[in-house]
Amino acid sequence: MGEAKRRQSAGSPSPRKGSGKSVIYIGLVVVVVAVVAALYYMTRPPTPDSDSLPDVSADTPAFPAELDRYGISVGPEDAEVVVREFADYQCPACARFADVSQRLKTEYVDPGKVRFVFFDLPLPQHTYSVRAAMAARCAGDQDQYWTMHDRLFAEQNRWETSDNPGEMFSGYASDLGLDTRRFDRCLESELHREAIEDSRQVARQLKVASTPTVLVDNIPLNSPHWGQLSAVVERELGED
Repeated sequence: MGEAKRRQSAGSPSPRKGSGKSVIYIGLVVVVVAVVAALYYMTRPPTPDSDSLPDVSADTPAFPAELDRYGISVGPEDAEVVVREFADYQCPACARFADVSQRLKTEYVDPGKVRFVFFDLPLPQHTYSVRAAMAARCAGDQDQYWTMHDRLFAEQNRWETSDNPGEMFSGYASDLGLDTRRFDRCLESELHREAIEDSRQVARQLKVASTPTVLVDNIPLNSPHWGQLSAVVERELGED
Protein backbone atom coordinates (compact mmCIF):
# COMPACT_ATOMS: atom_id res chain seq x y z
CA MET A 1 0.00 0.00 0.00
CA GLY A 2 1.33 3.40 -0.96
CA GLU A 3 1.94 6.26 1.50
CA ALA A 4 -1.10 8.22 0.29
CA LYS A 5 -3.40 5.20 0.67
CA ARG A 6 -2.00 4.40 4.12
CA ARG A 7 -2.70 7.99 5.26
CA GLN A 8 -6.20 7.85 3.79
CA SER A 9 -7.01 4.54 5.44
CA ALA A 10 -5.56 5.64 8.76
CA GLY A 11 -7.36 8.96 8.66
CA SER A 12 -4.11 10.90 8.75
CA PRO A 13 -4.18 14.28 7.01
CA SER A 14 -2.00 14.73 3.96
CA PRO A 15 0.68 17.41 4.27
CA ARG A 16 -0.45 20.75 2.81
CA LYS A 17 1.53 22.07 -0.09
CA GLY A 18 3.60 25.15 0.79
CA SER A 19 3.43 24.71 4.56
CA GLY A 20 7.22 24.45 4.76
CA LYS A 21 7.60 27.69 2.82
CA SER A 22 5.20 29.42 5.21
CA VAL A 23 7.29 28.39 8.19
CA ILE A 24 10.46 29.68 6.48
CA TYR A 25 8.74 32.98 5.60
CA ILE A 26 7.53 33.50 9.17
CA GLY A 27 11.01 32.73 10.46
CA LEU A 28 12.55 35.30 8.11
CA VAL A 29 10.05 37.93 9.23
CA VAL A 30 10.92 37.28 12.88
CA VAL A 31 14.65 37.60 12.12
CA VAL A 32 14.15 40.86 10.18
CA VAL A 33 12.05 42.37 12.97
CA ALA A 34 14.69 41.39 15.54
CA VAL A 35 17.48 42.93 13.46
CA VAL A 36 15.54 46.17 12.93
CA ALA A 37 14.79 46.41 16.64
CA ALA A 38 18.45 45.81 17.53
CA LEU A 39 19.61 48.46 15.04
CA TYR A 40 17.11 50.93 16.46
CA TYR A 41 18.34 50.48 20.01
CA MET A 42 21.97 50.61 18.90
CA THR A 43 21.64 53.75 16.76
CA ARG A 44 18.96 55.82 18.47
CA PRO A 45 20.28 59.20 19.69
CA PRO A 46 21.32 59.27 23.34
CA THR A 47 19.27 61.33 25.77
CA PRO A 48 20.87 64.16 27.79
CA ASP A 49 20.74 62.01 30.96
CA SER A 50 22.36 58.98 29.33
CA ASP A 51 25.30 57.48 31.19
CA SER A 52 26.93 56.72 27.85
CA LEU A 53 27.59 60.39 27.07
CA PRO A 54 31.16 61.68 27.44
CA ASP A 55 31.90 63.73 30.52
CA VAL A 56 34.83 65.01 32.56
CA SER A 57 35.53 65.04 36.27
CA ALA A 58 34.62 68.06 38.35
CA ASP A 59 38.28 69.05 38.75
CA THR A 60 38.99 69.11 35.00
CA PRO A 61 40.25 72.59 34.05
CA ALA A 62 37.97 74.75 31.96
CA PHE A 63 38.89 75.38 28.35
CA PRO A 64 41.16 78.47 28.30
CA ALA A 65 38.63 80.87 26.80
CA GLU A 66 41.31 83.46 26.03
CA LEU A 67 42.45 81.17 23.21
CA ASP A 68 39.15 81.57 21.38
CA ARG A 69 40.48 84.73 19.75
CA TYR A 70 42.63 82.51 17.52
CA GLY A 71 39.55 80.80 16.10
CA ILE A 72 36.54 82.08 14.20
CA SER A 73 33.48 82.52 16.40
CA VAL A 74 29.78 82.83 15.81
CA GLY A 75 27.16 83.35 18.50
CA PRO A 76 26.90 85.52 21.61
CA GLU A 77 29.96 86.03 23.79
CA ASP A 78 27.88 85.25 26.90
CA ALA A 79 26.32 82.05 25.55
CA GLU A 80 25.71 79.39 28.19
CA VAL A 81 27.65 76.74 26.25
CA VAL A 82 30.59 76.96 23.85
CA VAL A 83 31.21 74.30 21.20
CA ARG A 84 34.71 74.26 19.71
CA GLU A 85 35.93 72.37 16.68
CA PHE A 86 39.50 71.79 15.49
CA ALA A 87 39.32 70.88 11.83
CA ASP A 88 41.10 70.59 8.50
CA TYR A 89 39.29 71.62 5.31
CA GLN A 90 40.71 68.60 3.47
CA CYS A 91 39.66 66.09 6.14
CA PRO A 92 36.73 63.88 4.98
CA ALA A 93 35.38 63.42 8.52
CA CYS A 94 35.44 67.20 8.96
CA ALA A 95 33.37 67.57 5.79
CA ARG A 96 30.80 65.20 7.30
CA PHE A 97 30.78 67.17 10.55
CA ALA A 98 30.17 70.40 8.61
CA ASP A 99 26.54 69.32 8.17
CA VAL A 100 26.34 68.84 11.94
CA SER A 101 27.82 72.28 12.66
CA GLN A 102 25.33 73.89 10.28
CA ARG A 103 22.51 72.30 12.24
CA LEU A 104 24.14 73.40 15.49
CA LYS A 105 24.17 76.99 14.25
CA THR A 106 20.51 76.82 13.24
CA GLU A 107 19.16 75.15 16.37
CA TYR A 108 21.42 76.50 19.11
CA VAL A 109 23.68 79.35 17.93
CA ASP A 110 21.04 81.46 16.18
CA PRO A 111 18.70 81.36 19.24
CA GLY A 112 21.63 82.56 21.38
CA LYS A 113 22.11 79.41 23.48
CA VAL A 114 25.52 78.35 22.11
CA ARG A 115 28.64 79.97 20.71
CA PHE A 116 30.59 78.01 18.11
CA VAL A 117 34.33 78.46 17.61
CA PHE A 118 36.15 76.97 14.63
CA PHE A 119 39.92 76.44 14.89
CA ASP A 120 42.04 75.77 11.83
CA LEU A 121 44.17 72.66 12.24
CA PRO A 122 45.66 71.94 8.80
CA LEU A 123 47.30 68.53 8.82
CA PRO A 124 50.71 68.13 7.14
CA GLN A 125 49.56 65.30 4.87
CA HIS A 126 46.96 67.52 3.18
CA THR A 127 48.42 69.59 0.36
CA TYR A 128 45.71 72.23 0.04
CA SER A 129 44.30 72.51 3.57
CA VAL A 130 46.22 75.69 4.47
CA ARG A 131 45.17 77.35 1.24
CA ALA A 132 41.56 76.41 1.84
CA ALA A 133 41.75 77.84 5.36
CA MET A 134 43.12 81.07 3.89
CA ALA A 135 40.25 81.14 1.36
CA ALA A 136 37.72 80.96 4.18
CA ARG A 137 39.43 83.75 6.10
CA CYS A 138 39.75 85.89 2.98
CA ALA A 139 36.01 85.50 2.46
CA GLY A 140 35.61 86.45 6.10
CA ASP A 141 37.20 89.81 5.33
CA GLN A 142 34.05 90.43 3.29
CA ASP A 143 31.70 89.01 5.96
CA GLN A 144 31.25 85.68 4.21
CA TYR A 145 33.42 83.39 6.32
CA TRP A 146 30.74 80.82 7.16
CA THR A 147 29.27 80.64 3.68
CA MET A 148 32.75 79.98 2.27
CA HIS A 149 33.44 77.53 5.13
CA ASP A 150 30.33 75.55 4.18
CA ARG A 151 31.09 75.71 0.45
CA LEU A 152 34.65 74.45 0.92
CA PHE A 153 33.47 71.41 2.83
CA ALA A 154 30.57 70.76 0.45
CA GLU A 155 32.91 70.87 -2.57
CA GLN A 156 35.86 69.15 -0.89
CA ASN A 157 35.97 66.22 -3.31
CA ARG A 158 36.26 68.61 -6.25
CA TRP A 159 38.89 71.16 -5.21
CA GLU A 160 41.19 68.71 -3.42
CA THR A 161 41.75 66.87 -6.72
CA SER A 162 42.16 70.04 -8.77
CA ASP A 163 45.45 71.21 -10.26
CA ASN A 164 44.50 74.77 -9.38
CA PRO A 165 42.31 74.93 -6.26
CA GLY A 166 42.95 78.68 -5.93
CA GLU A 167 41.06 79.23 -9.18
CA MET A 168 38.16 77.22 -7.83
CA PHE A 169 38.20 79.20 -4.58
CA SER A 170 38.05 82.40 -6.61
CA GLY A 171 35.05 80.95 -8.44
CA TYR A 172 33.33 80.27 -5.12
CA ALA A 173 34.04 83.86 -4.08
CA SER A 174 32.41 85.08 -7.29
CA ASP A 175 29.37 82.86 -6.64
CA LEU A 176 29.06 84.44 -3.20
CA GLY A 177 29.10 87.93 -4.68
CA LEU A 178 32.47 88.88 -3.21
CA ASP A 179 34.91 91.37 -4.66
CA THR A 180 37.03 88.74 -6.40
CA ARG A 181 40.00 91.05 -7.02
CA ARG A 182 40.21 91.75 -3.30
CA PHE A 183 39.71 88.07 -2.52
CA ASP A 184 42.42 86.98 -4.97
CA ARG A 185 44.91 89.51 -3.57
CA CYS A 186 44.22 88.24 -0.06
CA LEU A 187 44.68 84.64 -1.13
CA GLU A 188 47.84 85.17 -3.20
CA SER A 189 49.51 87.33 -0.55
CA GLU A 190 48.74 84.69 2.12
CA LEU A 191 47.43 87.49 4.30
CA HIS A 192 46.05 85.14 6.96
CA ARG A 193 48.83 82.56 7.11
CA GLU A 194 50.04 83.81 10.50
CA ALA A 195 46.52 83.63 11.94
CA ILE A 196 46.17 80.05 10.72
CA GLU A 197 49.53 79.12 12.24
CA ASP A 198 48.42 80.72 15.53
CA SER A 199 45.30 78.56 15.45
CA ARG A 200 47.40 75.48 14.77
CA GLN A 201 49.62 76.42 17.71
CA VAL A 202 46.57 76.45 19.99
CA ALA A 203 45.93 72.85 18.96
CA ARG A 204 49.52 71.92 19.76
CA GLN A 205 49.30 73.65 23.12
CA LEU A 206 46.17 71.66 23.97
CA LYS A 207 47.64 68.44 22.51
CA VAL A 208 44.93 68.21 19.87
CA ALA A 209 46.34 66.13 17.01
CA SER A 210 43.35 64.73 15.09
CA THR A 211 40.47 66.22 13.18
CA PRO A 212 37.71 66.81 13.77
CA THR A 213 38.18 67.28 17.50
CA VAL A 214 34.99 68.67 19.00
CA LEU A 215 34.52 69.92 22.55
CA VAL A 216 31.39 71.04 24.35
CA ASP A 217 32.84 73.49 26.87
CA ASN A 218 35.74 71.35 28.14
CA ILE A 219 34.19 67.97 27.26
CA PRO A 220 35.69 66.20 24.22
CA LEU A 221 33.21 64.18 22.18
CA ASN A 222 34.26 60.63 21.37
CA SER A 223 31.79 60.34 18.50
CA PRO A 224 31.15 63.77 16.97
CA HIS A 225 27.78 63.24 15.34
CA TRP A 226 24.54 65.14 15.85
CA GLY A 227 23.03 62.70 18.35
CA GLN A 228 25.92 62.89 20.79
CA LEU A 229 26.62 66.59 20.24
CA SER A 230 23.04 67.72 20.79
CA ALA A 231 22.61 65.47 23.84
CA VAL A 232 25.76 66.83 25.52
CA VAL A 233 24.76 70.40 24.65
CA GLU A 234 21.29 69.84 26.15
CA ARG A 235 22.81 68.33 29.28
CA GLU A 236 25.18 71.27 29.72
CA LEU A 237 22.41 73.79 29.11
CA GLY A 238 20.31 72.03 31.72
CA GLU A 239 23.08 72.20 34.31
CA ASP A 240 23.58 75.96 33.99
